[in-house]
Amino acid sequence: MFAALAAVTAAGVAQVENNAGGVRKRSDKDKRAQKSQTGVTDRMQDFFTAKESHDADMQYMREIYRQLDLTKPENTPLYYPEDVIDGQKNLFRLMLDLVVSGEVPAYEYLDGREVFTDDYKVKVGEMLDRFGIYAVPAKGSTEKNPKYQIEEADVPTSQVLNYYILEKWEFDRRSNRMKTRVVAICPVLNRMGDFGGEAKYPMFWVKYDQLRPHLSQQYVFLTDDNNLPQYSLDDYFNLGMYDGEIYKTRNLRNLSMNQMYPDPDDLKRAQDSIDNRLHNYGKEMWVPTREEYLAQREREEEIAKALAAGDTIPDRTVVSDKQVTETKKSTRKSTRKRGAKKPKVSSSKPKSSGANSNAAKSVRRRKK
Repeated sequence: MFAALAAVTAAGVAQVENNAGGVRKRSDKDKRAQKSQTGVTDRMQDFFTAKESHDADMQYMREIYRQLDLTKPENTPLYYPEDVIDGQKNLFRLMLDLVVSGEVPAYEYLDGREVFTDDYKVKVGEMLDRFGIYAVPAKGSTEKNPKYQIEEADVPTSQVLNYYILEKWEFDRRSNRMKTRVVAICPVLNRMGDFGGEAKYPMFWVKYDQLRPHLSQQYVFLTDDNNLPQYSLDDYFNLGMYDGEIYKTRNLRNLSMNQMYPDPDDLKRAQDSIDNRLHNYGKEMWVPTREEYLAQREREEEIAKALAAGDTIPDRTVVSDKQVTETKKSTRKSTRKRGAKKPKVSSSKPKSSGANSNAAKSVRRRKK
């Protein structure tokens, strides 16, 4: 009887799978693919993946490359802890572990022409050999899906003193505001060059959306004054807590800022100009109302009159004689109105004339 009931139930499930338009029972293989790491599922990955804006909704878009110097106090949360402490890792250890285990793909560094497709995925074994990082094949590694394991002592954490990040600035015409998000992160090794001196070697790009579920589980503290880790690495990047200078913008000639502005002063002015334009772009798009326009025009006329009169501080509040006279008149009127509304104070002394006074005198005489 139970065997027949099980057969009927299985037939019903099979019918649902065939007729429900894609609804099917998950196999063990699907469950293993869903959970790539403890606490990170496909649902979490979909939640942390940013939805691309439609071209019809965008009015402005610019891609900015920034360099994060880990010696700056604002960027030190990315470097520490140097070693794994209570399961907490710094950003480079976390990224390298995810890449060598095959959980997160890495992409080639193309110096301004990054393409995040399967054709430009990094071959992890070749990348480790190129940078001299010793690794051994991990358990479950195959030719199609290679995985590696690196000992803690062989991880060059102390040599990663910079990061490159790719930012995308988009002005959404639907919400009328500028949106900023990090697209990808690249660790940079600092080593001695072939001809002496320190040289920088970008390793690989990792898309930020694929890192977000893992970054959200790594909490850091931002200052030495408060040792309570209140923000995750995902909050750190989304809230723009890092301090990075612009070293490149996407341009037709694919030139860096140093190539376009060899002079250090010109380079600094160009970087500040780009930052100011990005932060003030939304304000420049604002169209004032008629009242705002008239108020601004009146303000400009007052400043022009002050300059014509010889005022060396035109931004201060200028009060004319006419305004002072009108202020005095309005003050007098308000004083008169307050005086008219003020109630009269009655005297406590009795009146000296009238019938009431005679009655008071006669009362006193009778008491005597």
